Amino acid sequence: MAARRRTSSRFPFKSAVFAAVISIFLFRYFAPFRRKETLTLVSEGGKNETGRNNNNYIVRFREYKKAEDHRRYLESELGLGGGWEWIERRNPAMKFATDFGLVAVEGSVAERVVGEIGKLEMVKDVNVDVSYKRELLGVSGSGGGGGGGSFSDGKKRPGKIFTSMSFSEDEERHHAVAETSNSSIHWGRELLAQKSQVTSLFGADVLWSKGYTGAKVKMAIFDTGIRFDHPHFRNIKERTNWTSEDTLNDNLGHGTFVAGVIAGQDEECLGFAPDAEIYAFRVFTDAQVSYTSWFLDAFNYAIATKMDVLNLSIGGPDFLDLPFVEKIWEITANNIIMVSAIGNDGPLYGTLNNPADQSDVIGVGGIDYNDHIAPFSSRGMSTWEIPHGYGRVKPDVVAYGKDIMGSKISSGCKSLSGTSVASPVVAGVVCLLVSVIPESDRKAILNPASMKQALVEGAAKLSGPNLYEQGAGRVNLLESYEILKIYQPRATIFPGILDFSDCPYSWPFCRQPLYAGAMPIMFNATILNGMGVIGYVESPPIWNPSDEDGNLLNIHFTYSEIIWPWTGYIALHMQIKEEGAQFSGEIEGNVTLTIYSPPSPGEKTKRRSTCVLHLKLQVVPTPPRSKRILWDQFHNIKYPPGYIPRDSLDVRNDILDWHGDHLHTNFHIMFNMLRDAGYYVETLGSPFTCFDARHYGTLLLVDLEDEYFAEEIEKLRDDVINSGLGLAVFAEWYNVDTMVKMRFFDDNTRSWWTPVTGGANVPGLNDLLAPFGIAFGDKILNGDFSIDGEQSRYASGTDIVRFPSGGYVHGFPLLDSSESGATQNVLSNSGSGKADSPILGLVEAGEGRIAVYGDSNCLDSSHMVTNCYWLLKKLLDFTSSSARDPLLFSPSAKQDMAIYVDDNQLPSRRTDVNFSSYSAVLGQDLICRRDSRFEVWGTKGYNLHVRGRNRRLPGYPIIDLGRGLNSTTANPFKVKHSKVTERRNKGDTQGNHLLGILNGDELDMPVLVGSHWLVPAAIAITGVLLFLSIWRIRQRRRRRKRGSGSGRLGNL
Repeated sequence: MAARRRTSSRFPFKSAVFAAVISIFLFRYFAPFRRKETLTLVSEGGKNETGRNNNNYIVRFREYKKAEDHRRYLESELGLGGGWEWIERRNPAMKFATDFGLVAVEGSVAERVVGEIGKLEMVKDVNVDVSYKRELLGVSGSGGGGGGGSFSDGKKRPGKIFTSMSFSEDEERHHAVAETSNSSIHWGRELLAQKSQVTSLFGADVLWSKGYTGAKVKMAIFDTGIRFDHPHFRNIKERTNWTSEDTLNDNLGHGTFVAGVIAGQDEECLGFAPDAEIYAFRVFTDAQVSYTSWFLDAFNYAIATKMDVLNLSIGGPDFLDLPFVEKIWEITANNIIMVSAIGNDGPLYGTLNNPADQSDVIGVGGIDYNDHIAPFSSRGMSTWEIPHGYGRVKPDVVAYGKDIMGSKISSGCKSLSGTSVASPVVAGVVCLLVSVIPESDRKAILNPASMKQALVEGAAKLSGPNLYEQGAGRVNLLESYEILKIYQPRATIFPGILDFSDCPYSWPFCRQPLYAGAMPIMFNATILNGMGVIGYVESPPIWNPSDEDGNLLNIHFTYSEIIWPWTGYIALHMQIKEEGAQFSGEIEGNVTLTIYSPPSPGEKTKRRSTCVLHLKLQVVPTPPRSKRILWDQFHNIKYPPGYIPRDSLDVRNDILDWHGDHLHTNFHIMFNMLRDAGYYVETLGSPFTCFDARHYGTLLLVDLEDEYFAEEIEKLRDDVINSGLGLAVFAEWYNVDTMVKMRFFDDNTRSWWTPVTGGANVPGLNDLLAPFGIAFGDKILNGDFSIDGEQSRYASGTDIVRFPSGGYVHGFPLLDSSESGATQNVLSNSGSGKADSPILGLVEAGEGRIAVYGDSNCLDSSHMVTNCYWLLKKLLDFTSSSARDPLLFSPSAKQDMAIYVDDNQLPSRRTDVNFSSYSAVLGQDLICRRDSRFEVWGTKGYNLHVRGRNRRLPGYPIIDLGRGLNSTTANPFKVKHSKVTERRNKGDTQGNHLLGILNGDELDMPVLVGSHWLVPAAIAITGVLLFLSIWRIRQRRRRRKRGSGSGRLGNL
């Protein structure tokens, strides 16, 4: 018995030791994750150039109350001190109730304090007080957006991001710049502007002769102020200052000019509504800086004082400044008609500025006196809806915006050009039209929707520009006047007709007909509800074909069930049924939609109106597979919200990729070329599992930034090898060192902004192409080369580092501008010359064919130097039809041996950015959306009957741990990365993962917060408790053996 007891007593001891070792090992297993457990915002103190504390946050409340009441509420909930303080706002709005407060928070406690405030019951949300900044810049004669903006020579100017702006022809350009590499900057909106008496061109004198001069119309001008004794104005009712400067005067001249176009009375530069009541809101300082909080207060004051019309000659690409955007909705909901400039980033497409791109705002583009769209005027479509939807038609209307005469800062007239000149032209027209309606009837008849209806229905459609360039056309004051004279509240759809035979106005729809088996064609129209600020869709839209052929058209609708404020949307998803595969002809009919609004005061019944959208569509027989190209839109990520860098690093004045990367925005010229070549191009806004590869000759992947589901990678491999799908890939640069140098500190969002990827997501593309033995590298190649006499420019493209034997590869001596390539370039230049870098590859893969090229700038109209459409056509002829161009398939280009580099030489993903915040793949379900074929809507796709798993990658957390854009760790570039860890990040096996654990290497995989410490701590505690319990058992047995009476102690 004694021997047995001794054995059993030793066994618990060994078990305890074993449990302790296991606990320590498991603790060690989880320990490497701890140093990357959060992606924190870097917060720095200091003040900006206006002297304001940069740690300011807008706290939006759920109710309007006096500012003092909001202050007391926060103090009662948070207590005094604690790293925050209430900022008193001394401006005219403070005598009214407000829905927000401004607080200053110490940087060291910002995350905690902001989190606590955001959880309070009466708080809606907490946002950074964003600054708005503009520069006085000239417009280039050719437009193109190169004349200004937030960036110049690769440097960031102070202020929130804004697009190129125009100003006086005789003003010199002023560039206030800051380094984009590790720099502290602001982001700003722009005030758009840059000789002519325009009132007579619109027939304003006709209305003047009838006694309509803008009398008793309250016109709010949000700008740089105005001088009270300016001789050009007879009716300056009020001037208010919302800035930190102690002045009401305009010291820049922009606000004065805008006011002059609207209401000036000087004979040399007459305004449209000389008797309008001018309310000048000074929202920009002399340094051209403003803040969201200033705008919010000014907007609230405009609401409280019941303004009629409001002009904002401002704009920028960021439509996700929610406090600003939502306050615009509130402004229009309070029956204030808002007019805004569409932007000066033309002739590029997808360059609409906010807030003019909002449906409740009248967005104005610019034309010259020949009725040509001004080169500087931004083009549509809106990009809010991309990638899963289709953009809305903007601008709404266009007006003369070149060489317009207006008031100088003190006296006299001058000429300017720009869409911020066109905006006050339309604002003046609106002011004059408002005065046509008797004052007692204005609020019952006039509202943002009814005014927009009068403008777009009365506009003159221009010959030449398409609807995304001119909207409804040039403003026609007299026609709109006739409409308003007899106006009855109603709802309408804008545009009211989609006619495939009306080219070029109906571009891009008129460029490609419908056919059976295609992805749905989407058309996004705006519902204008002049009956009330809120409206409802009474029943689903109805397709009413004009004849039997119309039954071949299948339309699914998505739409706003609640229409607020004043506007909504209706999107048509159109397919031809399979029985129409051989049909050729036109389909006509109407889509009808009934809207109702609550009765107005004095009315007993609801207001009802039936909207009509007329369709005239062209249909052709289904084209052969070899002529059908599928464009991948799903894997595109754009700004906003992510910092997606430009594709060409040679472009120094526009560092963001914000034009949508859509076939009908910055790739619209390529789309036209493909149609001219006989190809039919369809758009895929869902994962690869959502299309049937048997119907397409080539899947075209261009400049893609997102990741890929495992199911997509597997399906694409099968589609190419077994189904004969062609694959054409145009990549872009990707270099982590370069991305690191492109980061900067944004003093508005209180975080480091860093690119979430390169020009393209090369690690993601490499995963996709891995089954074919193809991979891109991390060089950034630049230079000129020639193929068969075709000169091409390689602009910040990448190289091919893996390619299978038997394929054809073309290389050229190009300069590597990446950080690692700089030294090599020096060595090469001192030697016999640069080595060729492989950039173009073609290979057959099973039944399919693959072509890869390392640069997409030659297809992108945004910053194109030379196009490579000729090359694209040759590649598509190969991938779709197996046509081999003799030059591309010359024997000298054939690879007898595979090009190959080890895994650790492939580009690695960044582990210091929160990529999942911007991805449609990471942390998301695989699902076919409404831009895919109707039969797979809401499913995982073709031949997939199981739930698709979420895609999670090393270094990409699933939760967003900060409000900053692309928020990073405070010092993410000092984290240790061993060779083993790097291999893991580049797709190494689980064996290497475990090897890294045993060697004590840090892993590049942040996990959910609980697993950072809770799991290993729990295991360690369990081990210790197990050890203690076994030890106590041993002690108890020894005491029993000795006949001790201290058993109670052992039972404790």
